[in-house]
Parts: sequence; structure tokens; C-alpha cells
Amino acid sequence: MSFEEGSNSERQLSEPDATLEHEEVEEVSNEGADEDGVGSGAASVAQSGEVKVTAGAYNAEEVNTEVFEDLVLGAAAQEVQQVWSMFLRNAGSRDAAAEAIYAAVYDAAPSMQSMFKTPRAVMVIRLMTGLSQIISEVHNPRGLKTAVEAIGFLHLHLEVTVPRVAVVRDAIVDLLQMELGDDMTPLARSGLRTVLNYVGGAYIFVRVKYAERLGCLASSWAQASGKWIGDEVEADGEGGEDGEASGDKDGAAAELAAAEEVAKAKKSKNKNRSWFRSGGASSSGRGSGESTGTDFKNTSVPKTYTDMFNFNAAVMGFASRTWMQEVLTSFDNIVSNASNAARLQEECDILSLKITKCKGTVNLPEYKGVMLASLRSLVKDW
Repeated sequence: MSFEEGSNSERQLSEPDATLEHEEVEEVSNEGADEDGVGSGAASVAQSGEVKVTAGAYNAEEVNTEVFEDLVLGAAAQEVQQVWSMFLRNAGSRDAAAEAIYAAVYDAAPSMQSMFKTPRAVMVIRLMTGLSQIISEVHNPRGLKTAVEAIGFLHLHLEVTVPRVAVVRDAIVDLLQMELGDDMTPLARSGLRTVLNYVGGAYIFVRVKYAERLGCLASSWAQASGKWIGDEVEADGEGGEDGEASGDKDGAAAELAAAEEVAKAKKSKNKNRSWFRSGGASSSGRGSGESTGTDFKNTSVPKTYTDMFNFNAAVMGFASRTWMQEVLTSFDNIVSNASNAARLQEECDILSLKITKCKGTVNLPEYKGVMLASLRSLVKDW
């Protein structure tokens, strides 16, 4: 056997091993893809040739509203930032780019046009600011999550749904594709779709998660502000059929009447105690209509937040704080609009202007102490 023949035989023996090893690697990789379905910052090629980015529980096709985790894009993050920079350069200015995005979203969703209540100039600035902040953090999973969550609180008053997220996502991606053409790589397109899916799913997740807390805040404030009984009767009367509504009204009226009877009994009992403590009517001399000591006829326990706050402020020595009255006046509007970030910001700005006109030092923890003491006395389930 010659040297060449030996080398050929060795090559023939090694080639099947290499082929077998290659098939095993492909089989392992396919099994991993089947088990997970998604990877961490991985990119796969679909049958059509388009690159699909999968990052954890998020991908370029579906909006995940079940979880809100860090988004790790990997190499797609840089691609997304590059195409965004090219889009801004091609537009000529940030204002022109913002106008183009606003027009694309507005025209793509006629059914959502009623939700655009903010003036166009303001909305354009907010839209560009939010998108720029999100794109700048796509390489930083923790920073991206924080930014998206903060922006999500600004959308608590809006009914964000998966179909609406898809409409906005497709409008923005199609606009960049039309403006950039071939510069919009498949990896950048899929990465941008994944980011927008992540943002939309986060908005829905945040809204659902904090709905219970906002409901607790609303019901507690209804009790404290004295609106609880009226709202409860109205809610009972509106639901159900006519027979059920009338039955609920009768039941609510009966409960209200029983509560009034109990209150009258307690009031009469307390009145008698005060009477005996003050010495009662003198058996000699004074008429039956006269009494000694302090007259407790007009004494009543505060039942609303405003009255209870003024009472506690006087007891705690804060009656002279004029700025507290300004906060107290605006507090109902602030709490009632806690889920509307724009309105909440306006109320806080107005309150700040009012406080600046008050004399003396403003110490907000003082208001907090009086507020907690007042709410503790008014809210049932504290």
C-alpha cells in the first residue's frame, strides 16, 4: 500500500465521522429550539428568508401581556439603533420625523383617532420623546424595562389592547421600511417589531396589574370623602334587571335606615352621658330647659375628609398652616385623577403655584401626618 492510498483510506474513514458529528449538532440545536421555542437574543431565518428575533418570552410576531421581564436583543439592538439614527437623518430633523410617525399612526387607525385628545403639537413631542428614550435603551435590558414601565403609567387611562398595539407597530415599522428601503435590514426590522411588541405588552401588563390598586384607592377615597353610600346605592340600582335593581334599592334603603337608627341611638346615648357628666339640670332653681356646664347639643363627629382633616390639624397644632388648606382644596382632584397622568400633572402644577403664594415654610410630611390620621378614622378597611 502506498502513502497516497493510505491517506485516501484515512480520509474515507474520517468523512463519515465528520458527517455524523455535523448531523448530531444539527439535531441537538433543533431539539433545543423545539423545547424552548425562543432563545435569549437569538435570530432565526424563516422560510421566507426574513430574520426573526426571539428574546426570552418576546418575539417579532406576538404581543406578550402575561409577563414583564427584561428584553435582551443581542446583536439586533445595535441594528435597531442604527436604522433609527438613519431615519432621523433622512427626515432632516426630529420634528419632521415625529410628524411623519404621528401621521402614519393616526392614518393607520381611524378607530383610534378619538383617543388623540391632546393637541397635535404636544402629542408629536411626547411621541418622539418616548420612542427616542425607548430606542436609546434597547441595549440595556434593565434601563429599557424601567423606561417602558414609567411610560406605561402615562397610559393607565387608555384602553390599550393587543390589536391596537399591532396597528401602531405595523404603522411605525412600515414607515421606516418605506423611508430607508434596503438600509432596513431584516434583522433590524424584526428587532424593531420585537421592541414595539415588548412596549405594547408592557402597557397592558402595567394597566392590569395596577388596576386593583387604583380600584382600592378609588373606593377608599369614596368612603373618606363621603361619597361611599350614594355611589353604593347608585351602583346597586344600575346593575341587573328591573326586579333585581328594585330589590337592591330596597335592600340598600333598609340598610341605610337601619344605620340611621343605630346612629340616632348612639347619639342619644352619648348625649345622656354628656348630660350626667356636666352635672345635669339642677333640681332646685333652674328651669327644665336650662343646663349647667357646656352645651353638647351641637357637638358632632366629623364624617368627611375635609372636616376630619381640619379637626386633626387643629388638635395637632397645624391650624395656622395656610398652605395645608391649599393642598386640602386640591386633594380631591389629585386623588380622583391618579390614573390619568396628564391630568394629575396639571393638578400638581396648579397646586404648586398656589403654594408659592402662601407664607411660611412648607413641610409636606406635616400634611402627610394629618392625612393619615384623618383617613384612619374614616376608611373602614384601613
